[in-house]
Amino acid sequence: MSQAHTTHNQLFSTPTQIHHILQRRKLLKSHFNLKVQFSALEETCVPSYCHGNWLAAYAAWWRLFAAVRLATRFGNPVKILDFGAGCGELRHLLPENSYYHAAEEDNEIAKALCELVPDANLVKNIGAKKDCYDIVFALDCLEHNEDPETIIECLCQSLKPGGILILSGPTENHLYKLGRYVSGFHGDYHTTDIYRISTLAHKHLACVYATQGPWRLPLFLVSAWRRHP
Repeated sequence: MSQAHTTHNQLFSTPTQIHHILQRRKLLKSHFNLKVQFSALEETCVPSYCHGNWLAAYAAWWRLFAAVRLATRFGNPVKILDFGAGCGELRHLLPENSYYHAAEEDNEIAKALCELVPDANLVKNIGAKKDCYDIVFALDCLEHNEDPETIIECLCQSLKPGGILILSGPTENHLYKLGRYVSGFHGDYHTTDIYRISTLAHKHLACVYATQGPWRLPLFLVSAWRRHP
């Protein structure tokens, strides 16, 4: 585990969050050459985490803090799956004694994840995992997929009865699109939005809480869903 791992009991204090962001940004910038690797990393959150505009960068980090807050409030973060994990930044906000499993289909990004998160267990076949996880995170990844409902079904089945699925995604409204444009992200690789994903999740799970932000702006929606016991 990185020395930058945040003490979990202090996670939600503003000074601790700022300190965490500064340390992790420094490490990510030293690990990746963002100018050279931007196109390969654009579908991950790495360019957003390291963005020169602090408002744009904080929007990315806010999703992580909000997701972990909901997981801690409504779930039991012991055995965890991070679906669409990217470089595994979520791991550094989870309890150190939790078991972290990560699913990342891009081989180069998965390699970077293993370098940055040595205790990560990579998972290849989500469909084979039944009644396995206390909490599953799917943060800003399902909107990239052509068939998010099938993935949601697999993620639901991978949860233990009573387990929690944490979803995060962009609203794709005019304010969000303006923010992306101003921040310099022009790629068109989202096939849907978080509202459609939430509608699909409703077929299989019960929503226990949802919040939008950052600063309560309708840019991203982060929600917690419980598998029926």
